[in-house]
Amino acid sequence: MLERISRKERFDLIVAWLAISIAFSLAFTGGVGVMGGSPFREITLSDYLFYLILSMVTVGVGFVLHELAHKFTAMKYGYWAEFRKDNIMLLVAVVMAALVGVVFAAPGATMISGTGITREQNGKISAAGPLTNLVLCVPFALILIASGGLGPGNSIQNLASAIGMIGLQVNAMIAAFNLLPISVLDGRKILAWNPAIFAVMIVAAFGVLLATFYPYIL
Repeated sequence: MLERISRKERFDLIVAWLAISIAFSLAFTGGVGVMGGSPFREITLSDYLFYLILSMVTVGVGFVLHELAHKFTAMKYGYWAEFRKDNIMLLVAVVMAALVGVVFAAPGATMISGTGITREQNGKISAAGPLTNLVLCVPFALILIASGGLGPGNSIQNLASAIGMIGLQVNAMIAAFNLLPISVLDGRKILAWNPAIFAVMIVAAFGVLLATFYPYIL
């Protein structure tokens, strides 16, 4: 499988993964101020590194598998497909997270080339990405739920809870954002192919995302 990922694509995936991991870690720690987090909020280096590593693991899994799902689904239909990073949007993601505490993640896209692609194929290729993120929500939700039985104040419980919550929230955010039926996002192509599948996916994505802001639901 790895031999089907070119050196250029691997480089672009790694750069994009690192950039959005930094962006998410800044958002989770409140940014540096002005509009998002308080400039007077004390975040130690160890605190930030903790969230950076968590972001790299959770965003890394969610982002990379999202793009590879697009790639290999397209290749299944006989099309060429490779991820290409967008340097400007990566910079925007990091700057917005730092200043506003909000992530606008559009790190690039999987470029697909070929002739004769049908609406159904295009819809399935597009659905593969956010569907992967929704599936990834399951193990992270289970980790979060299981962490509740470890007892309060337990360091393992705190770590498991953070991994579960961040993994769940990040994957829900990636899925929900990409399912918006606008511009070149996946949602528009899924809606054009099958409105019923689009409806189920976008309700599930935003439902999980909203649930992460109300932990007692989980």
